[in-house]
Amino acid sequence: CVETNKEFHLNAAVKHNTITNGLKYSLATGNWGDQKKFMSAKAGVSQVLNRYTFASTLSHLRRCNTPLGREGKIAKPRQLHNTHWGMVCPAETPEGQACGLVKNLALMACISVGSLSAPIIEFLEEWGLERMEDHNHSDATKVFVNGVWMGVHRDPAGLVKTIKKLRRKDDISAEVSVVRDIRERELRIYTDAGRVCRPLFIVEDQQLLISKDHIKWLAQVYKDGEEPDESGEIPPYKWERLIKEGVVELLDAEEEETVMICMTPEDLTNSRLQKMGHDIHANDGDFDPAARLKANLTAHTWTHCEIHPSMILGICASIIPFP
Repeated sequence: CVETNKEFHLNAAVKHNTITNGLKYSLATGNWGDQKKFMSAKAGVSQVLNRYTFASTLSHLRRCNTPLGREGKIAKPRQLHNTHWGMVCPAETPEGQACGLVKNLALMACISVGSLSAPIIEFLEEWGLERMEDHNHSDATKVFVNGVWMGVHRDPAGLVKTIKKLRRKDDISAEVSVVRDIRERELRIYTDAGRVCRPLFIVEDQQLLISKDHIKWLAQVYKDGEEPDESGEIPPYKWERLIKEGVVELLDAEEEETVMICMTPEDLTNSRLQKMGHDIHANDGDFDPAARLKANLTAHTWTHCEIHPSMILGICASIIPFP
């Protein structure tokens, strides 16, 4: 080009649209991978959003797929499991061969986006984490961060309490999950993305931490007596503030196994009365055979309370009247 004084064009020398065409093909077909390596490519990564009705669009956005062959006649992966409570809708699933393999997230379930593990590791090292090379004590608890064994700790109960306090004060991300396995002497901390979490009210001393004031502030979208920020506006009071103020907590499926969750605030009242020695069924009057009686519980120490039992349903199942 220099010798012949012609203008230099990049596309004459290099095939410049390879990446563009590859991305266009992948987005158009949903087969994520090279066109030539069709068999090894992931299928269904991009889909056309369903615009049948408004509800079906929302439902499609919260769909999760189990990557198993649809031909398999195994029933186990299609069945409901007790850990699905509050995470996956028990009713909304397609009929036919994808039944139970394609699920929908429940109303309040959300997927963790992940946060850095470095601040957690830094905190653990300050808080008495010992390297595993230093000693081989069998009574110490192993500490894992995202599945990596970081070291051992002598006071796991205190450590869990401190991490939970920091999480409720918004010093570490609300999506961090802390699981203490007492039997295996393990403490597992997760900060990674892709875990299904759901919110629960925090209970302390058998009392809900959420008060009528919080509900009022949510309804009016600002907190009473709050000062304006630098821009001169009062910061809005929304759902995120409840999590930051330690009234609501996000728990993932694994941490949920280690807490005590009551179904309704009445359970807390009954628990408090039982602790004082009152008979909660004293003035029930005549026996009603149709009444849905709860099992006679001893005074439990609840740690969390369900926001509402109907939150186990997904978007489409929750708009059916009288579920």
